[in-house]
Amino acid sequence: MATRQKEEVISMIDTFQEFKDLKNIDRPTMINVLEDSFRSVLAKMFETDENFDIIINPDKGDFEIWKNRTVVADDELQNSNNQVSLTEARKSVADVEIGEDFSEQVNFENFGRRAILNLRQTLAAKILELQKDELYNKYKDLVGKITTAEVYQIWKREMMLVDEDGNELSLPRTEQIATDSFRKNDQVRAVVLRVDNANNNPKIILSRTAPIFLQRLMEREIPEIADGTIRIVKIVRLPGERAKIAVETSDDRIDPVGACVGVKGGRIRGIVHELRGENLDVIPYTTNVKLLIQRALSPAAISQINVYEESKTAEVFMRPEEVSLAIGKNGANIKLACLLTDYQIDVYREGDSDDVFLDNFSDAIDPWVIQALKGIGLATAKSVLEADPAVIADRADLEDETVEEVRSVLAKEFEL
Repeated sequence: MATRQKEEVISMIDTFQEFKDLKNIDRPTMINVLEDSFRSVLAKMFETDENFDIIINPDKGDFEIWKNRTVVADDELQNSNNQVSLTEARKSVADVEIGEDFSEQVNFENFGRRAILNLRQTLAAKILELQKDELYNKYKDLVGKITTAEVYQIWKREMMLVDEDGNELSLPRTEQIATDSFRKNDQVRAVVLRVDNANNNPKIILSRTAPIFLQRLMEREIPEIADGTIRIVKIVRLPGERAKIAVETSDDRIDPVGACVGVKGGRIRGIVHELRGENLDVIPYTTNVKLLIQRALSPAAISQINVYEESKTAEVFMRPEEVSLAIGKNGANIKLACLLTDYQIDVYREGDSDDVFLDNFSDAIDPWVIQALKGIGLATAKSVLEADPAVIADRADLEDETVEEVRSVLAKEFEL
């Protein structure tokens, strides 16, 4: 039985050695974990571990435990944990005297099978804690950086991936591009969004929809961004649909937009492919708000802009045929323009005297509904009536019934 128990202890150290090799745990840390595990068990058995010396050689898979006690007269022995009688001590060391320190090697396997099991459990718990700490420390330094991992399991609300070390990473459905389609064993690129560590249980959250993911892709593909010659001022995205990127450079010899796009779109083509066909609008940044709004609404041509800095709103007037370009498919262009410029942009048809601003219907339509419609570029009655009701409901986040009520009120204005 004793031989079997010793083999179990040695095997346990060998197992830890394998763990060390896999996880690149340094030798001092490994020895400390093993020693702490032994001391934890010894403290439970003897109420203290202070009078024990533990010598570990994990490379060879062996260890020694020495118990240190003080020699006392036979009739003065009170605590056998830290005292040893003179008669007992002289069985090992013939010339030992009272008051001297006495050390003897003890065999851990002689403590019994329960002690070995306790050691195994303690060691396993410490290894798990060490793994968690290592995972957290590794990925907290990678937040905001791109990583590549393999799809391991797919669920409805998230997808689990594993990195090259076998660590589990989470890519929630909300952080996936709507048209993403992955299968088990696929390699996925994403940015490390954050590291949650509730109850010392780290969870690595990845994202393919965050603006920083697009920024990191551009840094990889465009040398001028990587070396700082061109600076990305701001990125706004509707993942998988469209994104706007404002860039600037302090070098007048460089066209920042041309450098980002490349000849025939060569530099940006791979990024678009990675983002599932997301249209990327790269515009030169300027502190001139009117000019920035004009560039943000491209490709629409603007006739006039009125900017109100205090309310952070802007009125944009353009020819009727330009309005649809300014708004974009499903309102994407104007929504991104608002996000990029930090202004609420209201688009009006130039010269359409028959049209009426939505603000004039505030007595019949709730103000929050009007703001929701203006938020997707529908600032006049005709623009609402001409738009697809289903698209309005989706983009403005309104109930179908609400949209129909609004259209009914507006239709009466034109007796439709």
